[in-house]
Amino acid sequence: MKTIGFLQKIFYFKELSNFVYNYPMQRLKKVRRVLTYTLVLNLAVAVAKIIYGYLTNSISMFSDGFHSFFDGTSNVIGLASIWLASQPPDKNHPYGHKKYETLSTIAIAVLIFIAGIEILKKAYHGFTEVHIVEVTSLSFIIMAVTLLINMWVMTYEKKKGLELKSDFLLADALHTKTDIFVSLSVIISLIAVKTGYPVIDSIAAVVIAVFIGRMGFEILKSAAEVLTDAARLDSLEINNVVLQIQGIRECHEIRTRGKEDSIHIDLHVLVDPEVQIQKAHELSHSVEEIIKKNFPSVVDVIVHIEPYESET
Repeated sequence: MKTIGFLQKIFYFKELSNFVYNYPMQRLKKVRRVLTYTLVLNLAVAVAKIIYGYLTNSISMFSDGFHSFFDGTSNVIGLASIWLASQPPDKNHPYGHKKYETLSTIAIAVLIFIAGIEILKKAYHGFTEVHIVEVTSLSFIIMAVTLLINMWVMTYEKKKGLELKSDFLLADALHTKTDIFVSLSVIISLIAVKTGYPVIDSIAAVVIAVFIGRMGFEILKSAAEVLTDAARLDSLEINNVVLQIQGIRECHEIRTRGKEDSIHIDLHVLVDPEVQIQKAHELSHSVEEIIKKNFPSVVDVIVHIEPYESET
């Protein structure tokens, strides 16, 4: 079990960077409530493992309990990060604070890589040294309870995610589903150890460490796309939508950036030279409206009006 102690603390932030700063406050409160419930359950599991490990002098279960406790503290960090990112724009942050979420996911990605390395180190010692794992009936009971809690959390988050139309909760429900498979792998490992195949514990740890490394890479990749202002929408699709407006002759210099659910767009549109300023102003509003209608994730559109010049 000691080789798998780091597992549950690393999945929480997989989709953290997908939460938008201007999420309606009433929904935000409900999402926080759901996350608080999951925090309490994580801490309950941690306390059970810590007490059991202390009473039975099981170092692996004791340390695993503290790792589960860290899982709970990660929930706290997540709640704080969501609160910070949800703050409205101010003088020093005219575009809002949502990139703080992205910065926090980078920190978590680093912790994930460290956890993966630690698991590989423990797995190596399991292969090269005498690997004694204490397995009792209570070990199976605790893991079974953990499995049931994860199943309940997944169902609860999915239900609330659909009810609140929260992509964040739906994504977290999917990651909790991953935790279920991890718990199942731990139980299978316990059975293998109990039946005299302790090497299975180390093999399972290596497989999961690889999975962890991939997850950390995906988090870093997602964060890099936000911080480097990678394009978020297809320029051709935007162009086709804008050209539906009567009076728009051409559209170019289309740029998009931001998070997948909080996108900023700036673009140039060409209108006939004789169009008056008031009409051009109305056209710019029409461009903004049609873009936001067709791309609900867009939160801001800046339109630069230019005179259309025929090539003839």
